[in-house]
Amino acid sequence: MAKAKTQFVCQECGATTSKWVGKCPNCGEWNTIVESLETQETEERTAIARGKASGKTLEYVNIKSIIPSDDSERLETGFPDLNVVFGGGVLLGSVTLLTGQPGIGKSTLLMQVCSAIAKTRPVLYISGEESAGQVKLRAERLGANEEKLCFVSSTSGNDIAKTIESGEFDFVVIDSIQTLSLAEIASAPGGVSQVTNCGNLIIRAAKASNTAVVIVGHVTKDGTLAGPKVLEHLVDVVVNFEGDRYGGFKTVRAIKNRFGSTSEVAIFEMDGTGLREVVNPSAALLAERQNVDGSIILATLEGTRPILVEVQALVTKSNFGYPKRAASGFDINRLNLLIAVVERRTKLKLDDKDIFINIVGGLRIQDSAADLAVCLAIASAVSGRKLSEEYVVFGEVGLGGEVRSAFRPDQRIAEAKKLGFTHAIAPATIKDKFVIPVRDLRKALIDYVK
Repeated sequence: MAKAKTQFVCQECGATTSKWVGKCPNCGEWNTIVESLETQETEERTAIARGKASGKTLEYVNIKSIIPSDDSERLETGFPDLNVVFGGGVLLGSVTLLTGQPGIGKSTLLMQVCSAIAKTRPVLYISGEESAGQVKLRAERLGANEEKLCFVSSTSGNDIAKTIESGEFDFVVIDSIQTLSLAEIASAPGGVSQVTNCGNLIIRAAKASNTAVVIVGHVTKDGTLAGPKVLEHLVDVVVNFEGDRYGGFKTVRAIKNRFGSTSEVAIFEMDGTGLREVVNPSAALLAERQNVDGSIILATLEGTRPILVEVQALVTKSNFGYPKRAASGFDINRLNLLIAVVERRTKLKLDDKDIFINIVGGLRIQDSAADLAVCLAIASAVSGRKLSEEYVVFGEVGLGGEVRSAFRPDQRIAEAKKLGFTHAIAPATIKDKFVIPVRDLRKALIDYVK
């Protein structure tokens, strides 16, 4: 092997020198000289030359002559709404990444899905975190005792990929990718190299054997996927399990889906027998509602599903010089913006008030049409006045205080009518007898918060 010879290269013009200098003698730029190894660059150039020589022209065909793949072969998960999130069920040969906070119910959901699929298909549950006894206890609690449901505990990425490639199973669950490792890589499980290479190996095995695979991924304290971002690019579907792990509703939504829409959502509730789908979430969310000041009914959308949810606001006098703002289920930055709009465009004084916002039921609202409901809830709480219990509210609020149109207003109105509401305070652009039109925030506060 050639002896490594140190040289210094300019990052601007590529000129080389035998020693480091502050200013490049060729182009005159400062602090662009960096150390480099001549042998390393030679090896890289040699590898490029070998790759160029060994490459061959690909055989291509006209796109019209390609026979489309059969997407009708999908596995039913046992949950109708979850099937919709996946685009009609789990497609054979697809790889899905499921993420969520610890303790939210990922393993419970997957065991129930495995139980439903194992009624007709061979299923394998692979656990790298729990022992066979622990998984057995969960399976007994959920009633997962099908003959075609098998279990193995392993952390070897090589063995798992080989098992998937055998084609003995139509559906495989791996819990979780952060516990796996390849024998050829010396780094610890969960590292970038291990996660990337294990993911690549498993995906190749799944495609080769036409096996549907679901991989569980850990998340960071910020709620983002732990490990390399490239794992999200490699898989076909990325599903996020959201909600409060101690209670309330939990939602499953696809943030990436090569075989379906990313605007669908499945809503679940945990009980003693596992997760169950919430058929009518609006009625469940409003069952215990009391019409007090600071309480507004919002007609929102979770994916394409309309839901009526209660927005609660609490406004108190601040005991310190800096008022506190807090939100549960709503973006705090958006809340601060709306507070500024309310104070600037109306006569309400909020700079000495602590303001707290809560979305009932543990849901997290990302709908821009929630703006008007949040503003009315704050105004109702600070003035001690109530909105009529026959009204629902939706609409986006601009910085000028104008009320802007909302997405899919017909679905929101239909859901409100179904639950017995008589009117909706909504943008004036919606032409419907059910709607009480409002054009700006100040008029909405004066006319309807009484």
